Amino acid sequence: MSPDGQVGGGRGGTSSNLYTAILALAVGAVVATAAFVVFMCHHHYGFYIKIP
Repeated sequence: MSPDGQVGGGRGGTSSNLYTAILALAVGAVVATAAFVVFMCHHHYGFYIKIP
């Protein structure tokens, strides 16, 4: 898809950047939560994942 074919002015870039920033924050929060859970499991139990 060529940018020449787009219709509608420059407002799309601003909202697209906003959605990208929100998505980056959400993904960062999920990654940080997963890292925290792994760290706390290792801290409390001494291992990351134990499959019985």
